[in-house]
Amino acid sequence: VIYPPHSKLTDKEKTNICYLSFPDSNSGCLGDTQFCFRFRRSPGRKVSLCCFLDQLDRDLPVYLKKDPAYYYGYVYFRQVRDKSLKRGYFQKSLVLISKLPYVHLFRTMLKQIAPEYFEKSEAFLEAVCSDVDRWPPPISGKILHLPIMGIIMKLRIPTYRDKPGTMPIVQNMHQADAQICMALPTVHEVDLFRCFCPVFFHIQMLWELVLLGEPLVVMAPSPSESSETVLALVSCISPLKYCSDFRPYFTIHDSEFKEYTTRTQAPPSVILGVTNPFFAKTLQHWPHIIRIGDIKLPGEVPKQVKVKKLKNLKTLDSKPGVYTSYKPYLNKDEEIVKQLQKGVQQKRPTEAQSVILRRYFLELTESFIIPLERYVASLMPLQKCISPWKSPPQLRQFSQDDFMKTLEKAGPQLTSGLKGDWIGLYRHFLKSPNFDGWFRSRQKEMTQKLEALHLEALCNENLVFWSQKHTEVETVDLVLKLKNKLLQADREQLPVKTDTLKKLQTHINDIILALPDDLQDILLKTGTT
Repeated sequence: VIYPPHSKLTDKEKTNICYLSFPDSNSGCLGDTQFCFRFRRSPGRKVSLCCFLDQLDRDLPVYLKKDPAYYYGYVYFRQVRDKSLKRGYFQKSLVLISKLPYVHLFRTMLKQIAPEYFEKSEAFLEAVCSDVDRWPPPISGKILHLPIMGIIMKLRIPTYRDKPGTMPIVQNMHQADAQICMALPTVHEVDLFRCFCPVFFHIQMLWELVLLGEPLVVMAPSPSESSETVLALVSCISPLKYCSDFRPYFTIHDSEFKEYTTRTQAPPSVILGVTNPFFAKTLQHWPHIIRIGDIKLPGEVPKQVKVKKLKNLKTLDSKPGVYTSYKPYLNKDEEIVKQLQKGVQQKRPTEAQSVILRRYFLELTESFIIPLERYVASLMPLQKCISPWKSPPQLRQFSQDDFMKTLEKAGPQLTSGLKGDWIGLYRHFLKSPNFDGWFRSRQKEMTQKLEALHLEALCNENLVFWSQKHTEVETVDLVLKLKNKLLQADREQLPVKTDTLKKLQTHINDIILALPDDLQDILLKTGTT
């Protein structure tokens, strides 16, 4: 069943969803299981919501922006014994498909609706959808109230202006009416400490592998463990966006199975979460494999565990651990391990442990990225180079050698006490998809800033006076260029003050009014559509 019935999915998408919606038979997930997957959208599909979601995307932090090429599937799976059925089991999945990576929100929502859906069937979905129809647009930075079957979920979607690592508290309301209000502390985060517990001593090495976009496979006993671990890995380099593909749960039926498991070329830059024992053989040529057992919070301090050699990984029954021959660039930070171990001894709540771990990853990523930010900012031309009568100047080229020279005085040592081969880590990072994605996004921002400064420079000129000293042909050319500038500012959402745009529109109108009537008519109609 697909609901709403008018939802359009291609046959390939339906097949992918069907296979990804159930745990592999070896997982033995009795009872209720929640997990998530991610799959490629079929190319060439038109989606009416695009422009609307693009506008909302602008204010999101980069790691929460939607990827137009992918969908997320959020699954609530139930398997219980039922002798009345031929197979002896009731097995059903309710799956929510969305472009939005709001794992915690949709997980909470499914927890509210799936158990009742299994009892009441399709008519219940209609009632759920009519509740979702009443939801406000997913605007970031606002407190949103989302009704769902007698409960109101209260949450806030982060904005790019939020200070990284901070989370405004969403308070529970005491409402007089019958509806229960549930405040969600986050829309997208997973329980970081719980996910990294099985590989506790290797968190810093895993951060390096994710940062560098290395091929990583997570072998887990069930889709909930594989999907949570993959999502935790992707989020550990936040506020950087992980720019390669990642699949929280991947099966042998996936349409990209052949592409990702071929031995004819090097493994791709992707993180896969798998549960099928077949993958232990298929992916044994991959350079980095994380094997996790059932995720349980440690009641005692985990013992020190060495990195295991890849040749020791033959089956999915191999011991939990990290199998790789990778040598980390940075020296190990013993402090964070001691701090988390102390938390385990003192029975510190897992939420508090996750906060410590998230702050550690954030400080590590910021120490790494600040020197790059500083160098890239220096590629911006000076404001005095911007002339209203010339095209905006170009950004200077990124030079790896010049950047490396800046590290001696303004490198990560200014904010991090960690020693090690930072230079080697940067060299490797500059070849990775994560650098490519980060730099493109910075380039776009800076080019838009130059366009905005150029617009402001034009506004500060006496354009009517200029037009009086030039021929009609030159004046018409100027008007058309200015109109294009306004359209570009709107289309690309350039960072320009509204007053600047109004001022420019006034300039255009004044120039047109000083021209002969026949030209006025033509120019007033041009560029307005």
